[in-house]
Amino acid sequence: MDNTTIKPTEPKKDVKGELTYEDKVIQKIIGIALENVDGLLTVDGGFFSNIKDKLVNSDDVTSGISTEVGKKQVAVDMDVVVEYGKDIENIYDQMKKLISEEVDKMTHLDVIEVNVNVVDIKTREEYEEDSETVQDKVTSAAQTTGKFASKQTNRAKNAIGNQTDKISDSMESEPRVQ
Repeated sequence: MDNTTIKPTEPKKDVKGELTYEDKVIQKIIGIALENVDGLLTVDGGFFSNIKDKLVNSDDVTSGISTEVGKKQVAVDMDVVVEYGKDIENIYDQMKKLISEEVDKMTHLDVIEVNVNVVDIKTREEYEEDSETVQDKVTSAAQTTGKFASKQTNRAKNAIGNQTDKISDSMESEPRVQ
C-alpha cells in the first residue's frame, strides 16, 4: 500500500460572491424564536393565524411578521396578542433579545429595530376558546361542504347510470351491425 498523505487544498483567497437572505428566512427565524415567549399568545392574532395554528400542520410561523432585510441589517415589525395580566414591556424586551440573538447567531445580520404593535389582549382561556371557535366553524364548514359534494357526486352517478340504461335498452332492441 502507498502511504501518501492527501493534503486538503487551500481555498482560493479571491473567491467572489454574495450571501443574501429572503425576508421569509428571517421571518421564520423570528417566528420560531418567539414560539415560547411566556405571555405572547400569538403573532398577528387574526382569524387566519388561528386557522394555521389549530388546523393546518404548517410550519408557517411567519404570519404577522414583516421584515426589511439589508446586506448587514434587519428591521422587524409585527402585530401581537398578549396574555392578560402579563408584563407587556417585559414580553417586548424578551422578544427584542431573542430576535436579535437568533438572527445574529444564524445570519450575522444586525437587528437594528423591532417594532411590536399589541393588537389585542386576552386571557389564556379567551384565546383558547376563540381558537376552538374558529376550529369548530371551519370543521363544520368542511363537513357541510363534504356532504354537499357527496350528494352532488351521487346525483351525477345516478344521471350517468340512467343514461347508460337508456343506451343499453336502445342497443338491445336494434343490432348495431348486420
